[in-house]
Amino acid sequence: MKFSTSTIDTIIPTRIVGPMKILHDFNAELVSVPMATFETPLWHSTKRGALVSQKTSGIEVAVLGDVMTRSVILEAPNLEEAISCANWTKNNEKSIGDIIASGSRFAKLKEIHTEIVGRMIYVRLSMETGNASGHNMVTQAADTVMDFVLSNCERVKYVSVSGNYCVDKKVSAVNGILGRGKRVSAEIFVSRGACESILKTTPEKIVELNVKKNLVGSILSGGIRSANAHFANAVLAIYLAAGQDAANIVEASQGITFAEIIDDELYFSVNLPNIIVGTVGNGKQLDFAQKNLESMGCFSSDPLSSRRLAAIIASAVLCSELSLMASLTNRGELMGAHVNLERNV
Repeated sequence: MKFSTSTIDTIIPTRIVGPMKILHDFNAELVSVPMATFETPLWHSTKRGALVSQKTSGIEVAVLGDVMTRSVILEAPNLEEAISCANWTKNNEKSIGDIIASGSRFAKLKEIHTEIVGRMIYVRLSMETGNASGHNMVTQAADTVMDFVLSNCERVKYVSVSGNYCVDKKVSAVNGILGRGKRVSAEIFVSRGACESILKTTPEKIVELNVKKNLVGSILSGGIRSANAHFANAVLAIYLAAGQDAANIVEASQGITFAEIIDDELYFSVNLPNIIVGTVGNGKQLDFAQKNLESMGCFSSDPLSSRRLAAIIASAVLCSELSLMASLTNRGELMGAHVNLERNV
């Protein structure tokens, strides 16, 4: 069924912020990021963090994992046959990988995880998907895999191509553990002088606040494998500017901020297990998205461009997280910034 729709241009204020000094596979670079947001102070806060990176050796960032996932639900007549089907699926992982590869130039099976609940079988497929974020690619592959499994486990039947064990656009422990999208860590060493002159605080204050706010506060709130101040702000702003699926902010906002003092310097890191991005696919063909992706050096022709984009996003998250944590150590600074920057907008 096709619906008749009309198009309305929606404009979100966007600024180029930076540059950040980043050290990655692409060596040391100064990279600026487009950020689309209605929260005006986010631009200024991220800019301050970027300035810190320029005054240090830079932000070291690494992509530690890269998979997109889809889980399916199958149902057996009883527990015994559910176990048998789950074991058969695991034992035939190579054949399943070959089937997935035969249907796509880019999809590559990395892992299969299974869970059994009564007589239901949940199969979580993890795949590399090239420069695409991979939602449709893994769903199509899951359909093909189900056909293969059902033809060999004859008394097992289809329930759903998505079983919430993926986990798509919902908060979960499994994504934090196994990852969905790009798993990225970024770190920076900040001198005491830079803390005091640029961030207007001390290493000790940031470390103490990280424990009391991000770690203990998140435990009290029941946070799921997550302890950070505001990862979602920077991630969403770049997602919107770069044509990404904004609903994946649910997974991408999960992660841990860590801080300690090493040799009188502040060590500060952000760890994000679920940055879901692509440089090809729906949304990326729009003029503004192409322009913003290319401004970050994320060209679709580069087979590693989606990993580069994830690394840049993690670096921007670090900049905004560091700046916010610094401001929170000074009473009244956060609200004062919002009043000064937003009251007359």
